[in-house]
Amino acid sequence: MKIVAKKKLWKYLFWFGPFLITVGLTVGLVSEQWGLIPLAFIITGIVISGLWIIWQSYQTNWWRRRSTQAGTNALVATLAVLAILGLINFLGTRYHLRSDLTETQLFTLAPQSRQLVNALPQPVKVWVFDISQNPQDRELLENYQRQSSKFKYEYIDPQARPGLAEKFGVKDYGEVYLESGDKRQLVQTVNENQRLSEVRLTSRLQQLTNSTTAKVYLLQGHGERQLSAGKDAISQAVQGLGDKSFTTAPLNLAEISKVPEDAAVVIVAGPKRGLFEGEVKALQEYLNRGGNLLLMIDPNTDPKLNTLLQEWGVRLDNRLAVDVSGESVVGLGPAAPLVTEYGQHPITKDFANGNSFYPIARPLEITSVPGVEATPLLRTKPYPNSWAESDLKSEKLEFNADKDLKGPLTLGVALTRKQAAKSTSTPQASPTPSPLPSPTTQSKASPTPSPSPKTPQASPLPSPTTQGKTTPTPSSQTATESRLVVLGNSSFATDGLFQQQLNGDVFLNSVTWLSQQEKQPLSIRPKEPKNRRITLTTTQANLLILSSLLVLPLIGFAIAVIIWWKRR
Repeated sequence: MKIVAKKKLWKYLFWFGPFLITVGLTVGLVSEQWGLIPLAFIITGIVISGLWIIWQSYQTNWWRRRSTQAGTNALVATLAVLAILGLINFLGTRYHLRSDLTETQLFTLAPQSRQLVNALPQPVKVWVFDISQNPQDRELLENYQRQSSKFKYEYIDPQARPGLAEKFGVKDYGEVYLESGDKRQLVQTVNENQRLSEVRLTSRLQQLTNSTTAKVYLLQGHGERQLSAGKDAISQAVQGLGDKSFTTAPLNLAEISKVPEDAAVVIVAGPKRGLFEGEVKALQEYLNRGGNLLLMIDPNTDPKLNTLLQEWGVRLDNRLAVDVSGESVVGLGPAAPLVTEYGQHPITKDFANGNSFYPIARPLEITSVPGVEATPLLRTKPYPNSWAESDLKSEKLEFNADKDLKGPLTLGVALTRKQAAKSTSTPQASPTPSPLPSPTTQSKASPTPSPSPKTPQASPLPSPTTQGKTTPTPSSQTATESRLVVLGNSSFATDGLFQQQLNGDVFLNSVTWLSQQEKQPLSIRPKEPKNRRITLTTTQANLLILSSLLVLPLIGFAIAVIIWWKRR
């Protein structure tokens, strides 16, 4: 009787162990405080359950049984799986890891957007004044919010909160506003046909957080591309510069004879007539004092910039760039080179093997110049896919080994030149008197002579002969960098073509790099899903229906009859 009583007592003690564990877990979960009391219940229950298992194994050799070992292994494996799943869920809630398997990365922010949001100097909030929440727009905003805790967004019903809507000046449903501190800016208006754009949101975010603006001048007076909307104009390119916080203005060097001091970049877009000698000298002096210049020169034109380009080791080839690789694929003519190969440069570093095309372009010839670093940006495919055609009047473009140049051709190049900036110290008297320079020498003098293939790079300390009777202190000079981008085409940036493929990115990235604003992110390529629909003619559609409903079933039936006949 005593043995039976002891067995019953241990049995009850076993049930008391799980009971205490359950009590401890309940107290902790309900109170949300894992203090001394819930932990005491849990630990006591575990100890009692452990003692029961040890005693049971000692009394009946229960632990050595094959069934017990198999059951224990199954229990341990189940607990291990539950623990792994719990750990995965814990890590998933704390660390976000997403994989975008779409070909064009439709659901992933561009590197420029991530860079900008990660470096936000102050909190930013997006207000979407709409009744419904579009899943696509919400996913885009979630992607931004994952990059930084300083980025927030909120959907607002204008009717439910009219005071807030009036504060922002909301006029219609779907308006999206960006707010940072006391600054507010309209991003765009979303609707069923127009979803929230990453390009616009990042551009507005950049404008709102960037306290400085750079001035871009566009040269006029020589038949350059029109700045306002019109045929063959570059109004979309100018608007793109405005979206990136650039201030644009026309520039006529025939009137003022000098590039303004506040010019961050000067653009010469497709001049049809040659520049005056004084205008070319003004651009040279601008580069010599650390300026930045973008030249987009079309074929069959002579802008009279050879002396300037020679200093940088660039020569404009008078032949026409021909590329037959894109003619059958994308419908481009042979005179519109399709570029998929880009140089290793900040302007093109994110282009990968994307497409850009340049209708009626001229190749460039690059030679090495001391002090100038050149990086080809745009290169056509090798011969026989591309070549430089010398016979521009022929209707049939064919390669002529005597006159034409085999590809690959360089259609764009980025160049930098280190040189000494103009001294800001008080001039000192020259130790020895020098004869007065001639008027010709005076007009051509500059703080740093431009390097050329025939002339070695000048010393930072100008000679007394070229500078008159004063000489700046060498230690007072600071190094500056001039930048030049030359493209053998300007039509790629015209209205209609600017938004095609990577054309707009080539233009905007060139200006951004030239402006030397290192914190300014480069342009963002719009992400568009690939069109993989199959277009069938009526005959092809009827043939597909006939084959799927009649031919294939008959083939299957015939195979079945043959197999039955052989087995018979």
